[in-house]
Amino acid sequence: MNLPSRFEDIEQLEDFMSAPSQALVNALACVSGDIMVLGVGGKMGPTLARMAKRAAPAKRIIGVARFSEAGLRERLQQQGVECLQADLLSREALTALPEADNIIFMAGRKFGSSGSEWLTWAMNAHVPALVAERYRSSRIVAFSTACVYPFVSVAGNGAKEELPPTAPSGEYANSCVARERMFEHFSHQYRTPGRLLRLSYAIDMRYGVVMDLAKKVLGREPIDLTMGYANIIWQGEANDRALQSLAHCETPTSALNLSGPRISIRATAQALGERLGIAPVLSGAEADTAWLVDCDQANTLFGAPKVSLETMLDWTADWAQRGMSTLGKPTHYETRDGKY
Repeated sequence: MNLPSRFEDIEQLEDFMSAPSQALVNALACVSGDIMVLGVGGKMGPTLARMAKRAAPAKRIIGVARFSEAGLRERLQQQGVECLQADLLSREALTALPEADNIIFMAGRKFGSSGSEWLTWAMNAHVPALVAERYRSSRIVAFSTACVYPFVSVAGNGAKEELPPTAPSGEYANSCVARERMFEHFSHQYRTPGRLLRLSYAIDMRYGVVMDLAKKVLGREPIDLTMGYANIIWQGEANDRALQSLAHCETPTSALNLSGPRISIRATAQALGERLGIAPVLSGAEADTAWLVDCDQANTLFGAPKVSLETMLDWTADWAQRGMSTLGKPTHYETRDGKY
């Protein structure tokens, strides 16, 4: 993988982030049928759908969303992604969607959960049930989250897939356990092959834990160290692995941790500070537990991630220092009470 030293603009960033690996090209060549991405309008969906089209240009790649972001539908269509507008909470809208042998499920709700918990549960539990029943004959790779795990000791290697998903607290995390259980139920009932991708913090220059820290360093804002560690992965590699997972579906569906090596929040903030020429303002001390995942299973399937922390630090510091645009959506990685 040839890595750029920096990204001049969003166009270059998204072009690089949607470039498929040869392993993905090979994997999708062995996966029959077209690919439908449900919830394509989120943070990762557009580059994932574009990557799928670049990896398998002969396949029909369908992106489904409400498309509330101006211009997104048109951009995806220019990139070869067929776009269909639908509200996934509507059984009728789901029924009207075309058949697809492969489903990438990316819909969900996190931020804003406090105060409208019912909608979070509807999106994270009811919609998966509708989708799992509607596409019972497809392969379903569904995005989940590391938040389904309890906090684990920072002295260990992180939660393995066999650790029961017992979320520590909060409506969001518990609704994500429900999401997994709905896909599991229908996978058992209909023998639907699938994977449940327990993602931990994909990194895009416009979003992610490293950008959150860079903004705080630049703003001389205190950085809380209580949640002292996290796993991160370059978003391009997260997308690549998610799409490769279509070739590794199991019946019944099973969990797969999706992330990279752990980082220290303290050390990452200090490394960003060195690059930005500003000493970070650190607050508190690291707790002895955190949301951490063991990615040995994914690394056995796909190999170790190739984009290093040092590279992500260089890219993010450069992007932040130039004042380039961000999504304005902090990850709230530091949250320990489950309230979003």
